[in-house]
Amino acid sequence: MRFGINTFLFTSPFTNKSTRLFPQFREWGFQTIEIPIEDPSHIDPAYVKGELDRCGLVCGSACACLGPDRDLRGTPQQQKNSLDYMMRVIDQMVVLECPSLIGPVYSAVGRADAVPAPEYKRQWRTVVKNLKTLCKYAEKHGKQICMEPLNRFETDFINTCDQALQMVKDVGSPALKLHLDTFHMNIEEKFQATAIRKAGKLLGHFHACGSDRGTPGSDHIDWPSIAKALKGVGYKGDMVIESFTTDVKVIARAAAIWRRIEPTRNEIAVNGLKFLKKTLPA
Repeated sequence: MRFGINTFLFTSPFTNKSTRLFPQFREWGFQTIEIPIEDPSHIDPAYVKGELDRCGLVCGSACACLGPDRDLRGTPQQQKNSLDYMMRVIDQMVVLECPSLIGPVYSAVGRADAVPAPEYKRQWRTVVKNLKTLCKYAEKHGKQICMEPLNRFETDFINTCDQALQMVKDVGSPALKLHLDTFHMNIEEKFQATAIRKAGKLLGHFHACGSDRGTPGSDHIDWPSIAKALKGVGYKGDMVIESFTTDVKVIARAAAIWRRIEPTRNEIAVNGLKFLKKTLPA
């Protein structure tokens, strides 16, 4: 298992200039970097890859950023925007030698509406069709799509591991995996360890967050049971800290971070990594 950091903790958007964070990440002991690519025009992937190499780091995952104009269950134009965007990100992942596109790839974050069951089923069919297209593109380029259930306040579409597993089954692509996140699971799952065991070999990516979006380990999450479940399913993917603070204003607003959860963001990274290395299977 490799330990990584999502750059949203320190900057948004990620640009070529953001690579100046890499030496600090390496000094702290991170092995992988998770880069949210808000717009492919923000980076030169060859330049970013060079800076990663120089620091002895790898881009373990690219985080899909789906706003209102990118939605695989939205209007025809929103669906096209979303597919075009994620395919361009996959193109950049090839240059970055990044294996995984992660996140809630199915819909715009923040779209949480109460829709009748027939409408939900229609949206489901639309997402299945679009994910089949996206996964075929990922397969062609040797990449995987790791789909993340979000909590009920951020989406009404896929909240649980069970729902995500059904989507994987319906899409039927070997490129489609699950991405579980302790923050979202803390809200939506009865038991996080049970969800991990359900995901099993389909678990392709994992986010470690405190129950309040703060430091992993300084919270009420049952981390020993999570560690046991991850070991039980033989998880060998990345373990990425994805926490947010009020320092990055645009992300703080998007993630509803209205107060300072921890004294500093550096402490989230350093103390969180120390805890995870001590607690989780290597």
